[in-house]
Amino acid sequence: MALIKISHLTFGYDGSGENVFTDVSFQVDTAWKLGFCGRNGRGKTTFLKLLLGEYEYSGSILSNERFDYFPYPVANPAEITADIVAAAAPAARLWEIRKEFAKLLLSEDVLYRPFETLSGGERTKALLAGLFLRGHNYLLIDEPTDHLDSEGRAAVAEYLNRKSGFILVSHDRAFLDACVDHILSVGKADIEVMAGNFSVWQEQKRRREAFERTQSERLAGEIGRLKTAAARAADWSHKVEQSKYARGSGGEAPCDRGYIGHKAAKMMKRSQAAAKRRQTAIDEKAALLQNAETAEALKLTPLRYHAEKLVAFDDVSLSYGKKRVCQNVSFTLRQGERTALQGGNGAGKSSILRLITGERIAAAGRIHVGSGLKISYVPQDTAFLTGSPRDYARRLGVDLTLFFTILRKFDFPREQLEKDLRDFSAGQKKKALIAASLCERAHLYVWDEPLNYIDLYSRMQIEELILTYRPTLLFVEHDRAFRDNIATETITL
Repeated sequence: MALIKISHLTFGYDGSGENVFTDVSFQVDTAWKLGFCGRNGRGKTTFLKLLLGEYEYSGSILSNERFDYFPYPVANPAEITADIVAAAAPAARLWEIRKEFAKLLLSEDVLYRPFETLSGGERTKALLAGLFLRGHNYLLIDEPTDHLDSEGRAAVAEYLNRKSGFILVSHDRAFLDACVDHILSVGKADIEVMAGNFSVWQEQKRRREAFERTQSERLAGEIGRLKTAAARAADWSHKVEQSKYARGSGGEAPCDRGYIGHKAAKMMKRSQAAAKRRQTAIDEKAALLQNAETAEALKLTPLRYHAEKLVAFDDVSLSYGKKRVCQNVSFTLRQGERTALQGGNGAGKSSILRLITGERIAAAGRIHVGSGLKISYVPQDTAFLTGSPRDYARRLGVDLTLFFTILRKFDFPREQLEKDLRDFSAGQKKKALIAASLCERAHLYVWDEPLNYIDLYSRMQIEELILTYRPTLLFVEHDRAFRDNIATETITL
């Protein structure tokens, strides 16, 4: 059994006011299939970079392992894929590469195509195959699902489940459940390790937090009672002490000042004991719920459209030049429905969404988009985001206070709101797009893979919002748990 031992790890970026990690200690077995989860901005990718030795830190990281990181850069994407995989795993033979590709449901012809012509999902699978074919390094896999469709996620999950010895960062609940046996979680106060898949970890965390919440409430009551008891005993002690010097109506002194002083001291001692017990209870209460994640409820005010039917496609085909993207697509989107578009990479899902939002795409067939229909659109791409969140809100014309309130509910620190959007993490950029959409009053919300890179807690937050306010929604999302919980209808392309 080999271990990775982390002792008193402390790290913070230069110029940042707070550490990413402070005095963190834990250890993991390198045979585990380890899922790594936590809020955006908590340092998951940073921790992987620390294992790779890319940053200086205090404390110690002890391991005999050599680490490989996914995704790794490809020097020349114009090369054929077989050569790129062979460069990653020089000792691998062609039949071994073919075997790994088959496990990942990659067709053999992918090997002989230039890497740059592959879809995002095909690239992900090819690079994973190359890393596992090396055979001697410990893999640090950072969010592999964001370019995978539903079928691809299932294939990669099954592939990883057959392997051992990796750390996997992912925010997809179903994906984690399918391929990990331990969870490494970055909380608000520390990092914890627990046996089981994500669902097991989540249930144990929920039970622990419920127990700690009960304990916290009990201690809060006890603290109040002890505070009252200490104050009462101190007041009594003071009054008894003063009675030593009181004189009767005839001017005579108390008969036994020693007895009265002893009684006052006893009462004061009781007061001090109650105060000490109260401080102990305060300390115990402070130790509870330090890692409890809170996700404040979000709000949405969708508009009601004047007609029941908002969008309808009848035998529609889309093309880019001579390339046919999809064909014979028919569906109707009605008021209050939440329709998921599902299909493989390149099936035309994003093209359909962009066409509905007004982008010019060559189309045949009958398309109806309701007149005066107000649409709020969350695109898949975030590369266009620049400037401060304040500037972005002004460009969109959304309420700045509401926009900032939603970002704060998405666990944005206040100082983040003054930074340039280009410096945001991928998950934070997605949250900015969703927050802007939630600020808009619309008849129809069109979201293209809104959950890419977004942490698990925020995913469940958004899920709860949609189930509460029930907007009319047309969306593409490969997170199976989210899609199954949200969609009232699924259209497969």
